[in-house]
Amino acid sequence: MKYRYIIFLVLVVLSSVDASAQRRKKQQQVVEPDTAQVVKDYIDSLTLLRRQLDSLHQVNAQLKTEMSDGRYFRLFAPTTFYHSSANKQLSLSPQTGDEVTDAIDEALMNIYLRRPDLVKNNESVLRNVGSLRDDVNKELTQKVDLVDMAAPVPEEPEAVPVAVVIKKPNFWKFKADGYLQFLQNYVSDNWYKGGESNYSAVTAATLELNYNDKDKILFENKLEMKLGFQTSSSDTVHKFKTNNDLLRLTSKLGLQAHKRWYYTLQLLAYTQFTRGLKANDEKTYSDFMSPFNLNVGVGMEYKVEAFNKRLTGSLNFLPLTLNFVYVDRDALTSSYGISGDHHTREEFASQFTADLKWQLTDQVSWKTRLYANTSYHRSLIEWENQFELKVTKYISANFFLYPRFDDSNNWDEKLGYFQFQEWSSLGLTYSF
Repeated sequence: MKYRYIIFLVLVVLSSVDASAQRRKKQQQVVEPDTAQVVKDYIDSLTLLRRQLDSLHQVNAQLKTEMSDGRYFRLFAPTTFYHSSANKQLSLSPQTGDEVTDAIDEALMNIYLRRPDLVKNNESVLRNVGSLRDDVNKELTQKVDLVDMAAPVPEEPEAVPVAVVIKKPNFWKFKADGYLQFLQNYVSDNWYKGGESNYSAVTAATLELNYNDKDKILFENKLEMKLGFQTSSSDTVHKFKTNNDLLRLTSKLGLQAHKRWYYTLQLLAYTQFTRGLKANDEKTYSDFMSPFNLNVGVGMEYKVEAFNKRLTGSLNFLPLTLNFVYVDRDALTSSYGISGDHHTREEFASQFTADLKWQLTDQVSWKTRLYANTSYHRSLIEWENQFELKVTKYISANFFLYPRFDDSNNWDEKLGYFQFQEWSSLGLTYSF
C-alpha cells in the first residue's frame, strides 16, 4: 500500500536523525586516520552515494507512476505542528479521513512525541504569516522529476602553446628606377627647310636608400646617373658626342623639429662620366672630376605632401654651405674660377633646393628640381624638368627641359648668362 511506503521512508529519515544526534553527544578524541583508511572510507562513501542516487531515482519513478499529490508535502517540508494530526490522537471521537491522510498524520504524531526538538513551527504561526492552502488533499499531477538529466559538459580542447614571433622593424627602404631611350631623326639632303639627320640615345638610373625611424631621425641617400650620346653627319671630328652626362650624390641627415620640419645636414657631390665636346671642335670642355663639386651645408628641410599625396618631395633651406670645387685638368682650371697653379677653390655660400614629384594622372608625372646657390660673388640656378608619359608598364616617353643661369661663364650675345637644354625620347623603363 502507498501509505506504508511513505511511513517507511519517514522512519528511515528519523533513524538517520537519531544516529546523527547520538554521534554528536559522543565526545571522543579525534585520531588522525591513516592514508589507507581514508581511501577506503572515500570509496565506501562513493558506493553509498551511488545507492542513495539509485534509491532517489527509484522513488522518483515510483512517485511519477503513482501520480503523487500534495498531501505528502507535510512529510518533506520543514517540521511543523499541525492541529489535525494531534486532534486524531487526543480526541475521544476522532474524525478519520482517507487512509493516506491518516497515515501521514500518524507519522507526524510519531515525530512530535519522539523528537519535539525538531518541530520549529506550528500551524497557528503559519496562519498569522499567511493563509494555509486548504486543497492539500487534492491530488496534483507531478510535472517535473525530482532529478533533471543534465547535458554532459563538452570537453574543451587542451590549450596548445602558440609561438609568438616578434620581428625587429626594418627602417631602411630601397628603391630604384631607370630607363633606356632612343631618338632618330632623318632629313634628306634636298629637304626644303634644310637640317641634318641624327641619332641619339640616353640611359639613366636613380638609386635611393633611405632610413626613417618614424619618430625623429631621417637619413636619405640618392644617387643619380645619366649618360646620353648623339651623332650627326655634319660633325666630321667626332663620331659620338655626349648630350647628357651626370653623376650626382645627395645625402641628407635630418632630425625632426616639428611635424614636417627637420634640422638638416646635407652633402651634395656631383661630376660627370666622360668628356664634354662640341661639334667640329677638338677642345675638351669638361671631363670626369673636371669639375668636381662638393657642397656641405646646414639648415632646415620641409617635407611636402599635397593633393592627396600626389605631390611629394622636399624643400631644403641651407643658409650656410661650404662650396668646394676641384678641377683635375690643368687646361680647365681657369674656366671654373681657379687661378694660378691651384686645382681647388673654396667659398661659403647659401643654398636652396626644391626636389618634387607631381603625379598629374596615373600615366603622366612631372619631376622637377630647382637648385640655387650663391656665394654673393657668383650665382648658379638650375631648373631640371622631366615629364614622363607611361605608355605601358615597360615603355615610356620623356620630355626634358633644363634652363640654367650661371654668371661665372662668359657673356653670350644672344642668351647672356642663361643656358638651355631640351630633348625628348621614347624607350624602355623599369622601376622597383
